[in-house]
Amino acid sequence: MNAQAYQDPMLAMANTQLEKAAVRLGLDAGMQALLRTPERKLEVSLPIKMDDGSLQVFSGYRVQHSTARGPSKGGIRYHSSVTFEEVQALATLMTWKCSVVGIPFGGGKGGVAVSVKSLSRGELERLTRRYAASIMSIIGSRRDIPAPDVDTDAQIMAWFDDTLAMFHGYADPAVVTGKPLGLGGSLGREEATGRGLAQCAGFALEKLAIDPARVTVAVQGYGKVGRSGAEILQNEYGCQIVAVGDVTGAWYCPDGFDTQDLGEWARSHGGLLQGYETHNPQARLITNEQLLTLDVDILAPCALEGQITARNAGDIKARLIVEGANGPTTAEGDEILNQRGIMTIPDILANAGGVTVSYFEWVQGLQFQKWRLADVRERLLEVMQESFDTVWAISQSHQIGMREAAFMVAVDRVASAIQTRGLFP
Repeated sequence: MNAQAYQDPMLAMANTQLEKAAVRLGLDAGMQALLRTPERKLEVSLPIKMDDGSLQVFSGYRVQHSTARGPSKGGIRYHSSVTFEEVQALATLMTWKCSVVGIPFGGGKGGVAVSVKSLSRGELERLTRRYAASIMSIIGSRRDIPAPDVDTDAQIMAWFDDTLAMFHGYADPAVVTGKPLGLGGSLGREEATGRGLAQCAGFALEKLAIDPARVTVAVQGYGKVGRSGAEILQNEYGCQIVAVGDVTGAWYCPDGFDTQDLGEWARSHGGLLQGYETHNPQARLITNEQLLTLDVDILAPCALEGQITARNAGDIKARLIVEGANGPTTAEGDEILNQRGIMTIPDILANAGGVTVSYFEWVQGLQFQKWRLADVRERLLEVMQESFDTVWAISQSHQIGMREAAFMVAVDRVASAIQTRGLFP
C-alpha cells in the first residue's frame, strides 16, 4: 500500500516501515493488513461545565492498535492539534515500541483535543474525569493501561485513577501508570524516557568509538524528555549541551550550557525557557529550525512530530540523531538522512525508556510492591542495552539503518505472536 494514502505523517512513516519489514520478513498481504489495522477505535464527546457557567464540548479518543503480545499500553495527550488519525498513528508506534524492547504490551493511545493552558485547574479535572468515565469500558489493568503524554502529568493520572476507582468500588494501582509516588507510582518514571534516550546515545557512541566527553548535543524540545535526557547526557556521560529549545524559542551556546541552571530557570518560569538569554548573556537566541541544522555531533528532537522533513533533512549536520519525540522524522526526511549516511536511533527504540518503566510500575502495581530507584535504573539499563544490541546486530547483518532494523525486530515479534495464537474463531 502506498504510504502517501495516509494523511498523518507519523502513520505514513509507521506503515512505510511496516511494509519494508514485512517484505524482508516474507509476511503476506493478509498479515500486513492485520498488523496495520487497529483492533479498536473509540471517539467520545466530552461536555464540560466551565467556570463561567457555559457549556463546552471537547472531543476525546482512544485507540487500541494491538493486543497480540499483551494489554494495550499508551499515553494520553491533551493538545489542541489532537486528531483521531494522530492518536491512531501513536497507538501504532506504541505497538512497535513495546515489541522492540520486549515488554508484554501492545500499543494504545488516547487524546483530547484541548489547549490545557486555556483551562482552569477545576475545568481540567472535570474534563479528565469525564474522559476517564467515557472510555472506562475499554480500560483496565489487564486490558488497556493509560499513562501521561503531551500536556498530561501525574496529577491527571491521579484524577483518572480515582474516577475509575469510584466506578469500580476499589483501588487498582495497575490501571494507569505515571501516577504520583503516593498512589503507587514508580521511582524513576519521570526521568525514564530521557534516561533511555541518553542510554541509547551512549550505546551508539560506544559502537562508533566516539568519546562522549568530546561530543556536542543539541536538544529540541526542552520538556520532560529533553530536559532529563540533556541532564543525564551531561552529568553521567560528560557530553556538552550546546543548544536547547522549546515552544518559546531556541538558544545556542558554543561553550555549553549548565543543565542545572537551565532546569532552575525553566522551573521558575512555568516550565519554559523564554527569556533565558537575559539570564545568561552567553546564550544566543535562535529559532528551532536553526537548532535542527547546527553543526553538532548529536541532535535529539524531543518536541512534537514532523520536525525533520524533506525540506530540512539535507541541511542537518549532526552525525547521530536520537529521537526523543514520537515521529519527529517524516518518511521523506528519513530517506534523505539514510542517503546521507546519518545514523538515526528511531523513536520506537530511543524513547522506549518511558514505556519500559511504565511496565515496571504496572508490575509493581499488580504485585503491590515498591522497587528501589537503583533497581529501576538497573533494570532499565538492562532492557535498553539488550534491545539496542539486538537492533544493532540486525542493522549490521542486513546492512540497513537502525530504524528499519528496529521495525524488523518489532514486526517479527508481533507477527510471530499472532501466528502462534492463531485466529479466533
